[in-house]
Amino acid sequence: MFVVASSQCFWDLEPAQIYDRVQETGFDKIELWLDAERSPFDPAEIAADPEGFANRFREATRLTPIAFQLGHDVSAETIAGLGKVAKHLKFATIAVPASPNGTPFNEEIDRLRGFTAATAADGIRVTLMTKVGDLSEDPDTVRSLVESAAGLGVTLDPTFAVTGPFRKLGYESLVPYTHHVHLRDSSPDAVQVPVGLGEVDYAKLINKLERAGKRVPLTIDLLPDDSSLETRLLEVRKLRMLLETLL
Repeated sequence: MFVVASSQCFWDLEPAQIYDRVQETGFDKIELWLDAERSPFDPAEIAADPEGFANRFREATRLTPIAFQLGHDVSAETIAGLGKVAKHLKFATIAVPASPNGTPFNEEIDRLRGFTAATAADGIRVTLMTKVGDLSEDPDTVRSLVESAAGLGVTLDPTFAVTGPFRKLGYESLVPYTHHVHLRDSSPDAVQVPVGLGEVDYAKLINKLERAGKRVPLTIDLLPDDSSLETRLLEVRKLRMLLETLL
């Protein structure tokens, strides 16, 4: 396993500044958060010019990209284009959000099957992010979706096991399907709190992943709006050092 920073930690900066901040905080790998409204990385624009974006990224930084993370739903055609970008940049994961609570189960299966089919030819894996507030806050639903959509994996964010309506169920049932992890600290009352003030047990999580033979990236993924740039820099450094002592 290895520790990565998400560009979402520095969502309000321009790409060159994001790359600089990620390197400043001690990383050589990055996960790119794509959001048409809040990120400088627009998924539709990137998907429309796979080779061009790959070339621009390589020219701008020596950071190694390890995944795309989507901040909102996109079309299967956009997923297909992002898969080609991922192939150019030599990484294999696109993490997608689940649909809102109340979405019919079969409708969600069809959407996710469309995504996995769109990237299969390029060898890119689509993973479903666990998140409080949508269909993926329930680990039983996530497991059923993964088992129903061939090729789908899980991006495990243990926040739902600390806060949210299904926290008593834990995340253990999803470890076998996990290809990717998102981390921050959380409490029963808040999705994100300063590192050390929450209840995410990083050592326990890493131990369960190791026992399952999972050599997956651990992405520090702070949420927008919760802190100033200076505080975010400190929080990213603190969590990186903590995780690295546990590996």
